[in-house]
Amino acid sequence: MHLLPTTAPTTILLIRHGETAWNAERRLQGHLDIPLNPEGERQARLLAAALATEPLDVLVSSDLMRARQTAQAIADLRGMPLQIEPGLRERCYGGFEGLLYAEIEARYPREFAAWQARDVDAVLPPGANRGETFRAFFERATAAILALGAAHPGKTIALVAHGGVLECAYRLARGLPLETPRDFKVFNASVNRFVLEEGVLRSTSWGEVEHLRPAVLDELT
Repeated sequence: MHLLPTTAPTTILLIRHGETAWNAERRLQGHLDIPLNPEGERQARLLAAALATEPLDVLVSSDLMRARQTAQAIADLRGMPLQIEPGLRERCYGGFEGLLYAEIEARYPREFAAWQARDVDAVLPPGANRGETFRAFFERATAAILALGAAHPGKTIALVAHGGVLECAYRLARGLPLETPRDFKVFNASVNRFVLEEGVLRSTSWGEVEHLRPAVLDELT
């Protein structure tokens, strides 16, 4: 009997970018390209130091500035190249982008209600960028994570992305329906560990923030 070859598992460190000024004031970012604030820069430095002895083979970032700045801190400290993957971008929120949550509710009450009710196929109002339904975003983000994991079997890869991307990975790994409320925290500059084996994503550690003090934010954007 000939056994089928198996693919070595990939260890994935999924990291959320550091804090931005818009995170701090609960202003929705989406695809708008907002840089880290001073606290976010501090978080990125602490994150890089915490990962200094981790056996990382590959470092990949979303193409948005807040993720690239966070990843660059890791790359600079380790002297390793940084790859860019647009598939790791945050969800695009269309007309919601750039607004405070209260402003979204006032300006788009029907769409805001559908968003809060977890209507995963609800269409967002148009804006500077074309919005994505949550289902389309989930498919895009998880496809990018799975493809990167499959491309590096037996390796340890770090992916620097966004709160929504982390939520998608957690839902996939835990088998959580898209429609259920998010009852788990997604912290700025947190380390979240997964293993991809035979095409199946598993969560092994969530929300590591011991390297950060004094505070981290849990935001959707």
